[in-house]
Amino acid sequence: MPKVIGLTGGIGSGKTTIANYLASLGIPVYIADDAGKKVMQTQEILEAIKQEFGTAVFDENQLNRAKLAEIVFDNPDRLKALNAIVHPAVRNDYKNWLSQHQKAPIVVYESAILFESGRYTDFDYILTITVPLETRIERILKRETISRDQVLNRINSQWTDEQRVLKSDFVVDNIDIDLAKLKIDEILKILSINQ
Repeated sequence: MPKVIGLTGGIGSGKTTIANYLASLGIPVYIADDAGKKVMQTQEILEAIKQEFGTAVFDENQLNRAKLAEIVFDNPDRLKALNAIVHPAVRNDYKNWLSQHQKAPIVVYESAILFESGRYTDFDYILTITVPLETRIERILKRETISRDQVLNRINSQWTDEQRVLKSDFVVDNIDIDLAKLKIDEILKILSINQ
């Protein structure tokens, strides 16, 4: 039975970079956001979304994720309805994935909303990636064509770094990726000693 690390951090913190580094070390990494996109392509989930949100979020039977995002982003009740459809499917997908990695000493579950979704209690350890707010904003503006206000709205819809850190076993500051990787290596050493 592997030790399971929940990896999280706010948007723009560089958690995906850290997840990729962990994967490069041979550690199985489950990316919840990718899994969510995958399960949203299944017929069962598409039907449930159509039932809940109507055909307005579809273009010729294809889910228009941008239209769906517009509806749920500023509406907590609609977001809750979407999560009630998608999260159980991701949970099942993760259970299947985990059953295939039972021989690994450590596996990682990466999610931006680990705390917000209540999933953080499912893991042996929580690793939070932090970065100063302005750095996060700059990173997001470089990779996406959205306004600063939209970035701040996204950041404000998630837990703060301070809230995450209080409930985390390990915290890695990710301003300098080389230093962050060294810190990850240290954490992995600690975890392997505790096996």
